[in-house]
Amino acid sequence: MLRLIAHFALLAAISFPAIANTPNILWITAEDMSPTLGCYGDDYAITPHIDQLATEAVVYDNAFATSPVCSPSRSCIINGLPASSQGTQQMRSAFPIPGYMKGFPSLLRSAGYYTTNNVKTDYNSANWETIIAASWDESSATAHWRGRTDDQPFFSVFNLMTSHQSRSMVWPYQQFVSEVQSRLPADEIHHPEMAPVPPYYPDTPLVRKTLARFYDCVTVMDKEVGAILRQLEEDGLAEDTIVFFYSDHGSGLPRHKRALLDSGMKIPLIIRFPEKYRRLAPSDPGTRTDRLVSFDDFGPTVLSLTAAEIPAYMEGNPFLGPAAGPARGYVYGHRDRVDEVHDLARSVRDKRYLYIRNYMPHLGYNQPTAWPDLGEIRHEIYAQAASGQMTAPQKHFAGPSRPPEELYDCQADPRNLENLASSSHHNSVLERMRAQLGARLMDSRDLGFLPEALAWKLSAGATPYELARSAGSYQQARLIQAASQVGNASEETLLSHLADRDPGVRYWAAVGFSAASTLSSKAIDALNGALRDGEANVRIEAANALARHGRIVESIPVLAKALEDQNLAAVQHAARTIELLGNRALAALPAVAACDTRMKRIRPPGTSPVVVDPEKDQAMFIGFSTEAFIKRFGP
Repeated sequence: MLRLIAHFALLAAISFPAIANTPNILWITAEDMSPTLGCYGDDYAITPHIDQLATEAVVYDNAFATSPVCSPSRSCIINGLPASSQGTQQMRSAFPIPGYMKGFPSLLRSAGYYTTNNVKTDYNSANWETIIAASWDESSATAHWRGRTDDQPFFSVFNLMTSHQSRSMVWPYQQFVSEVQSRLPADEIHHPEMAPVPPYYPDTPLVRKTLARFYDCVTVMDKEVGAILRQLEEDGLAEDTIVFFYSDHGSGLPRHKRALLDSGMKIPLIIRFPEKYRRLAPSDPGTRTDRLVSFDDFGPTVLSLTAAEIPAYMEGNPFLGPAAGPARGYVYGHRDRVDEVHDLARSVRDKRYLYIRNYMPHLGYNQPTAWPDLGEIRHEIYAQAASGQMTAPQKHFAGPSRPPEELYDCQADPRNLENLASSSHHNSVLERMRAQLGARLMDSRDLGFLPEALAWKLSAGATPYELARSAGSYQQARLIQAASQVGNASEETLLSHLADRDPGVRYWAAVGFSAASTLSSKAIDALNGALRDGEANVRIEAANALARHGRIVESIPVLAKALEDQNLAAVQHAARTIELLGNRALAALPAVAACDTRMKRIRPPGTSPVVVDPEKDQAMFIGFSTEAFIKRFGP
């Protein structure tokens, strides 16, 4: 026993001096919020607590998420590299990641920090339980720095849901009034007639009412931030704690969340340094910085501030502390499948320009999607699109397709309304941003170009991360080339790709035919042959191409059969394809009904939406498509 006591005493002597002079770190995270704050110049916002924090802090004017939705963003933050590098870019992902990626808080915890998370743990991988166990001393709705031992440094995260899309747009209005707006005095309730309506929305009473509702959510969230900061003061810890306030991506409104535009990717970031740690600040309290920072930088930055070692696998750049390096020149974004909506787009942003590459340009920004479509504002936009009476900014969002390339001057055009990709005056910028994105895709081993069902097959027995870094079946450069030709390749090129030995290349060829305006008899014959391809993604997309061009007799049975696949990623692909085909896929209705029943066995009705189970999540997203199709065409 004496030997054991001596051993622990030695460990304490070794460990605690190493962290004795390091700061506590407090993260306050708002859900679904662009920089709609008074301190960012928003005159409609009522955010006194955050605005006061900004006067005591450094405000970052160029902070960006890596994804415009929460789970991939959180996957990036916890491990210090984008989800597209890990293979967790889909929303929600069930793919495993290497076992050594246990979350950067686990490194703080090993160094003696008390780590807490209140409460969200949406880490978007099969390893989520391992990450929670390794990273947090406590992860719960009551987790708090107050659970630590005396003088133990802490890293505490508080995730505030009040500005989340559920509250700001999806909940029935009376539920919002009861649970959110009722927490505001009358003089802090936003008046719809004063709401700033952006030009990509129709200016209607319902749109104004929704915008006012969102700002009410932000004001209530601001009060929650004030309460947490008061607790820090009451505990006498404000002078020992560096405070971060940020949001997980853009606002939970149409054209914000789920879009790689600045409205979906630009976030507020405010960092307060107490006097004791002023040496770690980039500038004085109340100042601003235009340094580019990205979510993959956050974990490495905290490790730098606390003098912890930064693992080599992390791709982010620490922007504070002794390990901080030169400012980055670019930040990058990715958009992949979100719930039941399939997509692939990538972006690169410097301090002035935003470049977006849409690899599925035949699919518009405003695709139907079950959960957000519970919000009334979505149907206001659908109705306007159906009327055909849209301005150019409104058509850009609500139209049926997107340009393959988008380029915006974010200084002159902060709302990203004027696409400069075809401007001769911006050719050099376009070429520079294209090249920068291409280099980044290769350097990061971006996994988004593998269709999901095929990724499961190729990474069996390993992880997608390891697959991307091994020689052999993952031919990334060829996949990117094939994806880049969707919407602009000749038919001969697509036919060549459809016969390629690589199933990923064949898949992108079929996507190219889905995006084509016409099909020749030669293309139809080749696609009919692809209906018998050995890979489900190729068969499904070939069937989609044929059905979109009126060849339903041969294609719809293939889609119906795919709904029986044991690979739920393939089922998801088929179900979404059928949903978007609409009445052209009526013959698949019995198969859709059977699939819907199967999904309800996997995820029974009434299952809590917050249950984290990869198979159940996939069943839920498949159900979004099957239920939408049955509701529209079933008895």
